[in-house]
Amino acid sequence: MLVDAEHLLRENGRMKRLLHGARLKLSASMEDIDYRTPRGLDKSVILSLGTCGWIERHQNVIIIGPTGSGKTFLSCALAHKACRKGLSAYYMRTPKLSYTLAIARADGSYAKTLTRLARARVLVLDDFGLSPLTDPERRDLLEVIEDRHGTASTIIASQLPVDHWHEMIGDPTIADALLDRLVHNAHRIHLKGESMRKRKASLTHKEEMG
Repeated sequence: MLVDAEHLLRENGRMKRLLHGARLKLSASMEDIDYRTPRGLDKSVILSLGTCGWIERHQNVIIIGPTGSGKTFLSCALAHKACRKGLSAYYMRTPKLSYTLAIARADGSYAKTLTRLARARVLVLDDFGLSPLTDPERRDLLEVIEDRHGTASTIIASQLPVDHWHEMIGDPTIADALLDRLVHNAHRIHLKGESMRKRKASLTHKEEMG
């Protein structure tokens, strides 16, 4: 019993460290995913992803949907499950990734930053494709994805359909390289429907009104 208790304590400690290091934007879990609201969410697909087998196979997840459809929540829930399985995760908005790498290049920590991003078993890149990429941004993104290809998994959350990514990335050669590494081994989830935030706000207002 003492050995089991010590093992459980260590496992809980490791999970807390992983969750702290993941810096997830939302405190989301697989158990809290809303399947009742009609938004094209296939429960069997999500439960399958919840086994984290896709991470062991170094596959990716692409979540596409309009603003407020739950892309960030689902991304964080999948990353949270990875941490519970003892796998490291890291969340970052794509615009912040570009800024972080630009600063790292300027202060000499570029290689160190790339290594840190490469080590995460699951990297969540949220708000992908909000605006066309500049040349430094697309080259930095390729470095990040290339370092992870075949060794780790990436979750991409975007309002922009995959068919428009090539144009958003800009340079045809870099776009081809990025899409080849991100898309072809990815599980795709397409969310639809009205904003979940708007829906919840409306329900809260109705409850307050009586």
